[in-house]
Amino acid sequence: MIRLVFVFALLSFPGLALAQGATAQHGGMQHMPGMSHEGHGMNADAVPAGLMQGGQSAFAAIQEIVAQLMADPTTDWSRVDIEALRQHLIDMDNVTLHARVEVREVEGGARFEATSQDAAVTSSIRAMVPAHAATMDGVEGWAMQASEISGGAALVVTGSDPDRIRALGFIGVMTVGMHHQAHHLALATGQNPHTH
Repeated sequence: MIRLVFVFALLSFPGLALAQGATAQHGGMQHMPGMSHEGHGMNADAVPAGLMQGGQSAFAAIQEIVAQLMADPTTDWSRVDIEALRQHLIDMDNVTLHARVEVREVEGGARFEATSQDAAVTSSIRAMVPAHAATMDGVEGWAMQASEISGGAALVVTGSDPDRIRALGFIGVMTVGMHHQAHHLALATGQNPHTH
């Protein structure tokens, strides 16, 4: 029940995960790489209202999960694994920015082949694509099937709206649904959604 409350709270504030700026503002002073927070006189209550940018999107995603966990007095800290969340965000970065994707039209949709010659990126593709297909199969009325291929994984997506599937492309299909935030919370609280 507590985890369900977390998920609803998390989904109520999706804007918290949109931090993508390269710099953060501290009382009108720009934070540059290498600058220390010491001497700024900053504390959690001193952040000006309305500022939400964490300075980097993966950092911001971790920050919102940590804030949720710290705000809940029932958090089981013996199960918390923020490093697992960080590793997942590395996988997301690899798949989003470094995978090579080939697309083939199939009846009712498309086959996306995500590959890389970099072993780390291949590993990320193989971690994310099958998990996404298993989680999202049936969402939007789409059938999703994943399979391992040389250098990565293939994702076949079909439905009654093939034009929309093809227009979204591989990464667009990977973003459909608000499951990522709940997935991040599950990872951070010691669950492994990829094993389900």
